[in-house]
Amino acid sequence: FAGLADVSISEDIPVEGEITVPVGSHSPDEDFSTLDEPVRDTIMRDLKAVGKKFVHVMYPKKSSALLRDWDLWGPLVLCVSLALMLQGGSADSKEDGGPQFAEVFVIIWFGAVVITLNSKLLGGTISFFQSLCVLGYCVLPLTVAMLVCRLVLLAGSGTVSFIIRLIVVVAMFGWSTLASTAFLADSQPPNRKALVVYPIFLFYFVISWMILTFTPQ
Repeated sequence: FAGLADVSISEDIPVEGEITVPVGSHSPDEDFSTLDEPVRDTIMRDLKAVGKKFVHVMYPKKSSALLRDWDLWGPLVLCVSLALMLQGGSADSKEDGGPQFAEVFVIIWFGAVVITLNSKLLGGTISFFQSLCVLGYCVLPLTVAMLVCRLVLLAGSGTVSFIIRLIVVVAMFGWSTLASTAFLADSQPPNRKALVVYPIFLFYFVISWMILTFTPQ
């Protein structure tokens, strides 16, 4: 390069600056990764998170707790538990309950997906999996109703038993519907909330009907 040989830097001019990349101080929390923690701590943290969501469902109020840190572990456990308790209710004693389990499992998850798609098409502001999380966790009251109904049926299947089961199922149906709408209401346009609540009503009504009409073999 012609001319660069004549350029010189005076020794009196100090060269300022550093060539090292400035690194800020890191706290232990910033360096922490879940890959480094023991498996026991990971399981306990996830169980506590699921337990907190169950508490929010049992005491429903307008909150974003279920939406902020969504997961599908709780809904999966509830779905499997409900399907296991509902199986074996066929009038044909030759069946082993497999089709009933698959039927309940498909109804719950397919229904939740349809409601979520309906919510998104109507302009909902929450994500797909957040909606699935809320709808799945709000099956908890109906799972409790199924457990109570199984215990009542052990004592007999007369008129008194049916009345008790009807009261329990209706109460838990209302609880599930109110809990889900409490979490999902704010994510919908004000003029379209009824169009979102109606499918939710039908979703929990079908599950409630399956619980109420369940009769053991």
